[in-house]
Amino acid sequence: MTTPRDTSPSRRTRANGDGTVYQRKDSRWEAAGYVLAPGNTRRRVRVYGTTRKEALAKLTERIANSNRGLPVPSAQGTVGAYLTYWLANVAVHHLRENTHTRYATCVHRYLIPGLGKKKLTKLTAKDIRTWLNQLRTTCQCCTRSIDARRDQPRCCAAGQCCHKLLSPLTLTYLHSVLKSALEHAVREEEIPRNVARNVRTGTPRPRRFEPLTADEARQFLSTTRGHRLHALFELALHTGLRKGELLGLHWEDLDLDAGTAAIRRTLQRTSAGGLTTLPTKTRASERRIALPSRCLHSLKLHREQQQREREAAGTTWQHDGHVFTTVQGKPIDPTNITRAFTTLLRKAGLRRIRFHDLRHSTATLLLEQGVELVVIKELLGHAHIGITATVYAHVRLRLQRDAIEALGTALVGRETTETARSDSDERPPCASLVR
Repeated sequence: MTTPRDTSPSRRTRANGDGTVYQRKDSRWEAAGYVLAPGNTRRRVRVYGTTRKEALAKLTERIANSNRGLPVPSAQGTVGAYLTYWLANVAVHHLRENTHTRYATCVHRYLIPGLGKKKLTKLTAKDIRTWLNQLRTTCQCCTRSIDARRDQPRCCAAGQCCHKLLSPLTLTYLHSVLKSALEHAVREEEIPRNVARNVRTGTPRPRRFEPLTADEARQFLSTTRGHRLHALFELALHTGLRKGELLGLHWEDLDLDAGTAAIRRTLQRTSAGGLTTLPTKTRASERRIALPSRCLHSLKLHREQQQREREAAGTTWQHDGHVFTTVQGKPIDPTNITRAFTTLLRKAGLRRIRFHDLRHSTATLLLEQGVELVVIKELLGHAHIGITATVYAHVRLRLQRDAIEALGTALVGRETTETARSDSDERPPCASLVR
């Protein structure tokens, strides 16, 4: 009669549900058991090890994850295959066209060449960190063969590397794209967890911008007087509206008697649809703002000018309700606004800035006037006040420094006054008469 002690290790009886462990003919150990699979079903999995203990540990880990409700990964393809599927079937329905185009560029230019050949289920945080470090230190002219396509090489082909590296902001953006794709793979139960979340890229420094000062803003507005789109530039500088929000304004959105404007849409150029009217950037961007009296006066004059242009155009007029249009009544291309803005800056003798810096100028000037941060957040249409506080942290720091300096001056002045009063109580020597 045999006892459990005499039984071979490969023949030991395991409890029901613990799976089986046995040694194969090639001397490896194999463990098999049932675990949770996508669709609330169960599937038999097999794991292998060089020893019985190693195979049993792998199976125990799989069963433990299954008992916690984590399904076994079902994806058998590569990271590149899943990213292609995600772009074509998921992201295209949840992103704007321009955002989807940027995501596709990141995927095809950086993600697939760097991580595309790895199995989706075997992708680790170490793989992602190694890929990001490689991008951080590799010249893009060499990697993407940019120099080879130039008429006159000035990098690798010329024998000297220009060290064109990706910025920290670009690396963070690439990491966020990968993280979004893997997050959807987790929701579809293709992988048990998002390993990209375990990689920290650091917080990049915010992009520097040079807003207009109060004197430069007055000089710019003085130059725009007489321009047919003077009302647009004045409205941009007084309210901080985005370029697309300005061009997407309809006359029905304005209440010139009450002095308000409803921001409901934005106008953008897409590669597929051309000039397209879209919803606002975020839900918080859909807002109602107050208009200053100067902008109300300019808008009334602009409406009269538009009526004259409509009469001059006659049957060629193609007006569809936009506030700012071409002389034929068509919506204005955002590129043409940028071109006109650059021309006006040159005419005013000001440094070249982006049109979006008018929005930054508005917020900066309001902060310097002591306007509350929450009021600026509502005016700009930020999703939450943390964005406003982060973007304009340098302005708040300067205001803090001014406040501290003012407090220091007040304290020093008070101390000097008290000292003078205490000294005046004592009679000075008669020999030391000072005028």
